[in-house]
Amino acid sequence: MTAAGFQRLQEELRTLRNVERPGVIEALATARQHGDLSENAEYHAARDRQSFIEGRIIELEDLCKRAQVIDVSQLSGSTVRFGATVRLEDEDTDERVTYQIVGEFEADVAKGRLSITSPLARALIGKRKGDAVEVDSPRGQRYYAVVSVTFK
Repeated sequence: MTAAGFQRLQEELRTLRNVERPGVIEALATARQHGDLSENAEYHAARDRQSFIEGRIIELEDLCKRAQVIDVSQLSGSTVRFGATVRLEDEDTDERVTYQIVGEFEADVAKGRLSITSPLARALIGKRKGDAVEVDSPRGQRYYAVVSVTFK
């Protein structure tokens, strides 16, 4: 994963440990004071939230331990690979889009971060500026031209 993606995971982990976990513990204590726990919806909601938080903490700790962090600013070249920022032109609509190829846990297409495991990213790997790319997508066959490849 990229250094920025790793930093986002660590920040989420810190928030869960230092803000969310203490908040849910307080909510549980408050709900317990309301008496009969078997019919206390507030208590059950807090327990569900606690379960989610604890599960996510375990997941993030594991991801952080196993992460292979790559500093994209140290990369260069003209071939698409992990960390590259790729500008594409849809050959059917002439629409241009820009994506950075990132790890699957940091992907967010709306923010221009494309998972290395996505069909488009897999089709782009190894391509250069000017190359054509054909991708099977849920909307059918798509054709792109690689406009630029940068590392930032």
